[in-house]
Amino acid sequence: MVSANLARTVVGIIGNVISLLLFLSPVPTFVQIWRKKSVEQFSPAPYLATLINCMVWVLYGLPVVHPNSTLVWTINGTGIAIEMVYLLLFLLYSDKKGRFKVLLIVLVEVIFIALAATLVLTLAHTPRKRTAIVGIVAVVFNTMMYASPLSVMKTVITTKSVEYMPFYVSLASFANGVAWSAYALIKFDPFILVPNGTGTLFAVAQLILYAVYYRSTQRQIAARQAKGDVGLSEVVVNGSSTKTNSSRNGLGLEGGLK
Repeated sequence: MVSANLARTVVGIIGNVISLLLFLSPVPTFVQIWRKKSVEQFSPAPYLATLINCMVWVLYGLPVVHPNSTLVWTINGTGIAIEMVYLLLFLLYSDKKGRFKVLLIVLVEVIFIALAATLVLTLAHTPRKRTAIVGIVAVVFNTMMYASPLSVMKTVITTKSVEYMPFYVSLASFANGVAWSAYALIKFDPFILVPNGTGTLFAVAQLILYAVYYRSTQRQIAARQAKGDVGLSEVVVNGSSTKTNSSRNGLGLEGGLK
């Protein structure tokens, strides 16, 4: 019989792999930025949000805060490194105003995490208390991050088109939420379960919307192509696709341990 520890480790490793794929999903966007030497209208917001989210979860996964959480801080530590590379490209290829904004927000996030870590480690004297404090903060940030696709879902319903909601990102978000929810249930951890359970529900809603508006999206694309217009978004259907600018509108989705 498989032990709970082994099962949790296996599920955690699967969650790490899925999360890593989500972290790497914006790579094509940043290859484009690097080639053009310009961020154009791409928004840094998703990457700044992911950075603070990962930093909070690294703090949560530290042995002095929440013991036996190696798979939590490893993937989120990796996420921090990846997001810093993305944000470095924003700093290199943004205008002066955009560069200042990104630097300011990153500085605020680092100061916030430093203060939080200092206060938690000095004022809370047991792992249980530290887990509760950092866990609540992590749930707030993570739930906000998982709720970010609501704006995309509103656009889908309004336009009856899933062009700005890439299918594979929604599917990966669903798999990510399921994996980490299972991880949290094996040895009950409400601070991991709540945001990931919520994220799973949001991902299911996105997949339902995709199924509902798939045909109307195809009709809109066909009509636009008939008029000679160029589509700006991507819909992956049976291996075929058109171009996307979902990240351009700040709608790109990422994830790590949520």
